[in-house]
Amino acid sequence: MKKAIYVILAILAIILFAIGSSCFVITNENQYSLVRQFGKIDHIVKEAGISYRIPFIQTVDTLPKQTLLYDLSPSDVITSDKKTMICDSYVLWEIVDPLKFAQTLNCSISNAESRLDITVYNSTKNVISATSQDEVISGRDGTLSAAIVSNIGNSLDQYGIRLLDFQIKQLDLPDDNKAAVYERMISERNNIAAQYTAEGSSEAQKIMNSTDKEVKVMLSEAEKDAEILIAEGEAEYMKILSEAYADEGRQEFYTFVRSLDALKLSMQGNNKTVILSSDSPIAQIFYGN
Repeated sequence: MKKAIYVILAILAIILFAIGSSCFVITNENQYSLVRQFGKIDHIVKEAGISYRIPFIQTVDTLPKQTLLYDLSPSDVITSDKKTMICDSYVLWEIVDPLKFAQTLNCSISNAESRLDITVYNSTKNVISATSQDEVISGRDGTLSAAIVSNIGNSLDQYGIRLLDFQIKQLDLPDDNKAAVYERMISERNNIAAQYTAEGSSEAQKIMNSTDKEVKVMLSEAEKDAEILIAEGEAEYMKILSEAYADEGRQEFYTFVRSLDALKLSMQGNNKTVILSSDSPIAQIFYGN
């Protein structure tokens, strides 16, 4: 009899413990707790800690409160100039309104990722379809990602979702288009380089022509100054000679010197012998006549 009582008490204790433990709702830092009553959300616990629910009447679902990563599948997009490109991207997102999330997406993360996939792909397609291939390539520094996020706007608010970040991992050409595009890019760069080279050569020629002109002007002025100095020197020389010959005391000496100079100029080559006639003015000087 006593054993039966002990067994009944033990069973009751277990039942009471199960009922008591089912009254508690433990919410972690990185989650929301959605308390449902007869399938309908009664209230949401957003803060970490322990709360209470009615056993057997209320049930609890949890949703992540942390930042979530969704890696989108690579997809084909077409630019405004009808060039196909492959876009591989990912998004960071979070649940900011668990009630809307539960009502619209049935508390399903996979449903949310499917909605993100459609929304982000449509925005990416719309932005790139209005952009040329060259602009898409140059916009990989973040400009393109910002335009796609701006195009998405607040369209995800209706699901209780906030888009934190969108990044393009890879934006590339299909393999069959790469060679043609690379050749065109190389040709364009070569044309730009040739243009810069031509402009540089033209500028160099202008500088050389200007320098040559300045040098010619400077040489011309220098030659003119030299001619003026030579003329002034010759005039001074003739003046000195004129004064010297005008002085009878010096006239004989200068005549002697000039005769010697003339004799010196007449002695060319290795033969230093000069034959003069007796009536030569130079010979007269040496004879003392």
